[in-house]
Amino acid sequence: MLGAGKHLLFSRKIMLSKNKGGKVMKISTKGRYGLTIMMELAKKHGEGPISLKTIAQSNNLSEHYLEQLVAPLRNAGFVKSIRGAYGGYVLGDDPEKITAGDIIRILEGPISPVEGLEDEEPAKKALWMKIRDAVKEVLDGTTIKDLANHKDDENAPDSYMFYI
Repeated sequence: MLGAGKHLLFSRKIMLSKNKGGKVMKISTKGRYGLTIMMELAKKHGEGPISLKTIAQSNNLSEHYLEQLVAPLRNAGFVKSIRGAYGGYVLGDDPEKITAGDIIRILEGPISPVEGLEDEEPAKKALWMKIRDAVKEVLDGTTIKDLANHKDDENAPDSYMFYI
């Protein structure tokens, strides 16, 4: 047991995962791995195409699954495929012009914490809309370049400090 003055550092991920059986708004592996693809392409932007095999191996992911995810990203113009022996994928635009929100919407659909928003009581509807807007603001305010250049920092403001 920790004494007074001791503190624990919890990341948001840990705190969000402790939901007791209720439904939570989650980003599936489609969105998570889609962001991984885009981050890897952003890290190598301007250096030529990268194969999905390389991305899969460096992130310990299924190449077959990444192939399924890259198709809607290509159809939306976020990635371009290059054919040939030295082919692969490149970003369809500058990494500072593509947001996490763009990618999540393509792969996951609309951003909403609840379904059937129109059927909610006015107070709850207002709450759900505020949550939706806050999530959209974060996703739309974060570019693929931001994600690719992110450096780990346990003192970053996205960590919570709890004192016991």
